[in-house]
Amino acid sequence: MAEQDEWSSDANEAVQISLVQPGEQTLKPISTFHPRFTYPIFGDEERIFGYRGLSIKLRFAAHDLYPNVAISYDTKFKQVGETKATDILEVLKDYLPKYAFDKTSTFKSLVQDKTSTSSFSPPGKLVDRYTSKGRDYEVWCGELTDQAVQLLLERMQIFVSFFVEGGTPLVLDDQEWTLARWRVFFVYEKLARPPTSTASPYSIVGYSTSYRFLTYQSTTSVTSQPFKFPPPTISVSALPSRARISQFLILPPYQSASHGTHLYRTMISTFLADSACTEITVEDPNEAFDDMRDYCDYTRLLSNNTFAQIQLNTSLDPKLTTKRIGVRVPTSRLLDKPLLRSLRLKNKLAPRQFDRLVEMYLLSQIPAHSRQSGTARLTQRGKSSDMGDRAFYYWRLLVKQRIYKKNKDVLMQLERGERIDKVEETLGEQAGDYERLLGGLEGKEGESADVGMRRDRAKRKVIAEDDEEDEENDGLEADDAMEGERQPKRRKEDDG
Repeated sequence: MAEQDEWSSDANEAVQISLVQPGEQTLKPISTFHPRFTYPIFGDEERIFGYRGLSIKLRFAAHDLYPNVAISYDTKFKQVGETKATDILEVLKDYLPKYAFDKTSTFKSLVQDKTSTSSFSPPGKLVDRYTSKGRDYEVWCGELTDQAVQLLLERMQIFVSFFVEGGTPLVLDDQEWTLARWRVFFVYEKLARPPTSTASPYSIVGYSTSYRFLTYQSTTSVTSQPFKFPPPTISVSALPSRARISQFLILPPYQSASHGTHLYRTMISTFLADSACTEITVEDPNEAFDDMRDYCDYTRLLSNNTFAQIQLNTSLDPKLTTKRIGVRVPTSRLLDKPLLRSLRLKNKLAPRQFDRLVEMYLLSQIPAHSRQSGTARLTQRGKSSDMGDRAFYYWRLLVKQRIYKKNKDVLMQLERGERIDKVEETLGEQAGDYERLLGGLEGKEGESADVGMRRDRAKRKVIAEDDEEDEENDGLEADDAMEGERQPKRRKEDDG
């Protein structure tokens, strides 16, 4: 066992990634970094067997990501029976194009001396420009049917395995109508003065992909038109669809510098301007992306006056909140549901995301003395003379309704008392998360959400929620929702 450990290398440390560009005499590295994980390539233990002093250098031309692999080591394990060193080149062949394994001298010559490099332009079309810390950046967008977009994406597919948790490379040899559903956004830094006359002013910063899910649109009238043959060609991009953000990556050297925020906002602006796009969703976001998304969406709804149109009704008949089975408090009594639906569709937000943003905004409007006292001031429920306490009471009821409706099938399997405790516990965690996000928004106003908002989101204890949430079942029995507003159990504070 000790001998095996001696021949085992940490794959995350052994792999070194560099972005390079032409220098005066030889290639000049712009940045060098290690992968976040390597288990999709080298297995769950992220170890490579059979080498001492192992080094795997993956170099990419900074402008077009032309790749090259160079492997070196001090000693290689001699095969004993069926035990042999990992064939690293064979493993990497599934993640890189064939020319990535050409001689390093060929790669250096190609990148250093290729005269056409200086005229390189990112694939697709320019959709945004911005400046950050005195440096200029551009965002380009193209469809996967574009060969130049395909080529660039093929070269960077390995980044998905290195940096996107649970991510899988896209299939690039699919049918054209399927490829047309994919859009790719690239972020590039653009230098005013390249280092040499043959160098490109562009260097890659990050990228994101989005997929068009075609949606059915009902119609109220039918018009008959003469049939034409052959039928007219219909572009996938012209069909009503839901845009789903899939992979989203800012390379490590550029993280925590607002680039994720700029890229996300550019994508949202593109989708909002697309008349065929009906809704914007995200596929399996991690917690850091969730924070950035919440920050960008919240500030957008704040600046476009969406939130200014939303008010929580705190003047309900107190009889509706009496502790009596069968008494219901419809959501439509707390909020103007037709207005909310109209605002959600206008902003092209998924139901769950829009509901969360509205809840967070309404919480921000409640005085601090009511929010910070928890349930201690809510003994009179909807009869309280303090408007802040009354608003907090109805806000809690509103959030509980969403939690209950979304998880009703699971909750109804529990005993009534346990069901009430579970909803109360989830509400406490959700409120704590909103307070954290609101605190971050106040402290980071005008900055990027990917700066300092990396703490893990409180885990929801009932079930996971997705973007495509239904809007049925208006109302919740007051006793299941509140049960006398019992004092919730203290929960552990978030780490950090």
